[in-house]
Order: sequence, then C-alpha cells, then structure tokens
Amino acid sequence: MITIQAYMKINPAKRDAFLEAIQTLIKHSTEEDGNVSYQLFEDAFEKNSFVMLEQWKDEASIQAHNQSAHFVSFVQFAKDGVLVAPLEAKTSFSKPE
Repeated sequence: MITIQAYMKINPAKRDAFLEAIQTLIKHSTEEDGNVSYQLFEDAFEKNSFVMLEQWKDEASIQAHNQSAHFVSFVQFAKDGVLVAPLEAKTSFSKPE
C-alpha cells in the first residue's frame, strides 16, 4: 500500500471555496479503483493548514488518480490563489497485511 500525506496552506479568503471544492475531490477520489482511503484534516493549532491523507493499493492507481478529471480540475483551482505556499507531499510504502 502507498500512503501520501499532502500538506496544504490555504488563503483564508478562499477557505469556503476550498472546502467546497475539496469535498468534490474527496467524493470522486474515494470512488476510484485502487483507493483505500482519502481523508482531509485541519491542523488544530494552525488554522487554514490542512493535510490530505491518501492510501492507494499501488502506483498505477495513483497515476490514474493524477490524470482524473476531478484531480486535474482541483489542481487548476488550487493554483488560482487558493494555496499560499507550495503543496508539500510525502509518500511512504508498506506491505499489505
């Protein structure tokens, strides 16, 4: 299994739009083949700092996700002044149990 932690710092003025757009991304991403989990969390100490925790069965699932219409659309949206810092992603790998 592959786990991705995607850290995002959001423009406070775009928070509501971000939360609306991210719900669509989460809904469609969890329906994808190969997705195990796709959850968003906000930092309890730093408002407007989020992490998306993703789990995927394999690299092919991630590649398909990265090319999906809903992901590409969200990336374009995020580039339009939504993120106040570059997205930081960390990936880890684990063997299935």
